Amino acid sequence: MSDLSDQKVKELELQANSIRISIIEMLVEAGSGHTAGPLGMADIFTALYFHILKHDPKKPDWAERDRLVLSNGHICPVYYSTLAHAGYFPVKELLTLRKFGTRLQGHPHREYLPIVETSSGPLGAGLSQAVGMAIADRMDKGVSSDRFIYALTSDGEHDEGNTWEAVLMAGKEKLHNLIAIMDRNNIQIDGFTEDIMPLESVRAKYEAFNWHVIEIDGHDMREIVDAVEQAKAIFEKPKMIIAHTIPGKGVKEFERKYEWHGKPPNKEEAAMALKELRTLGGKIRSEHE
Repeated sequence: MSDLSDQKVKELELQANSIRISIIEMLVEAGSGHTAGPLGMADIFTALYFHILKHDPKKPDWAERDRLVLSNGHICPVYYSTLAHAGYFPVKELLTLRKFGTRLQGHPHREYLPIVETSSGPLGAGLSQAVGMAIADRMDKGVSSDRFIYALTSDGEHDEGNTWEAVLMAGKEKLHNLIAIMDRNNIQIDGFTEDIMPLESVRAKYEAFNWHVIEIDGHDMREIVDAVEQAKAIFEKPKMIIAHTIPGKGVKEFERKYEWHGKPPNKEEAAMALKELRTLGGKIRSEHE
C-alpha cells in the first residue's frame, strides 16, 4: 500500500482542485477548448507532477528527467494548468490559452514550452512516440538507470490502428521502462466509447500483447501512486495503468456527459463550476482536519 500520509493526500487533493479551478478559468477566457477530459485527469496529473515524476521546473531540460508524452493533446488545459502550478511558467499565463501568439496552443507544441516532450494533434501517435523513446533510451542504456517514459492516452484513441501497432511493438520489445496510463472515461466526442467502437475487454487485449495491466480508480491518490510503484517493479514487460475516471470530475453538471468532451463553459456555467469547485476545496480542508 502507498506510504502517502493523510496530510500528503490532502495536499494533493487540494492541488488537484486548484488545477481544476484554473482549467475552468482558462476555458471560459478562451471561449473554446475541451472540458470533460481535463477535469477528469486532474488527479492523475497532480499525482505525477507533485509526487511521482523526476523533474525540475528550474531545469526543464534536465537530462535525467522522466519523460511524459501526452498523446491525447486535446486535454492540454490540464497539462498546462499542472505545469503552471508546478512552477514551469506563471499561472496568470494560463489565461492566454488558444489566443493568437500564445505559447499555450490548443494542442501542446514542443518548441514553445521546453518541458513538453512532443507536439500532439492526430490521436494515436503518442504511444508510438513513447515506444520510440523507450527503445532509444534502452539502446543508450539510459541517461539514468531508473528513468521511465510515461505515455498518457485516451480510451477513444484506441480506435486508431497506430495505437495498436505501438502496443504490439512495446510488448514484443518487453519495454520495462515504459508506463502508459489510459484515461478510461468511456466518452469521446460523438458519444460513449462502447457505442461508437466497443473497446472491451481493454485489459485482456493489452495482456494478450504481453503487457502488465493494472486497473485503478483514477481519482484516488493512493491508488494512483500505488499503481505507478507497482509498475516500476515489473521488469519484463511494458505496463498499462487503466485509470477509470469520471469525465468532468468535480462539477456535477459536467460529469459523465459526453457533450462536454469538446466544448468550454460559458460565463454562467463557469461561475457555477467555480463556485462548486471552491466549495469542494473547503470540504477537502475540513475533512482532513
